[in-house]
Amino acid sequence: MSSTMSPTFDILSADTPLVESDWLSLGNDADAHAVDLQTLAGVTLHFPKFSDGRAFSQAVILRRRGFGGDIRATGDVLIDQLLQMQRCGFSSAVLRADQDAAHGQRLMQHYSGFYQGDIRPTAPRFAQASA
Repeated sequence: MSSTMSPTFDILSADTPLVESDWLSLGNDADAHAVDLQTLAGVTLHFPKFSDGRAFSQAVILRRRGFGGDIRATGDVLIDQLLQMQRCGFSSAVLRADQDAAHGQRLMQHYSGFYQGDIRPTAPRFAQASA
């Protein structure tokens, strides 16, 4: 049975230097439907606090619109959020300074797949198994 997990998800520590040419930093109150994605290499979505989930919705919208570039989470990003970020379409995350990237990577290995569909693939597990 195939895994619902995306093959790559980069976990970056807070001190990782970021080069972001051809990137867009999308504000939490911005409409992800209105963004021109044609020339972008990536989009940064910010979590002002860990309990603010608007960036999750923005990531889903961007992926549903067909955006194939990097979607990076920044801000108050905890290792507890990484798996859900990946399932919603994020491809990388910059952790808050007090978070351990190695521990976050181990947490992401706990589940090989999920019954529900993700942003990729969208079909639930039983439909994937019968395909």
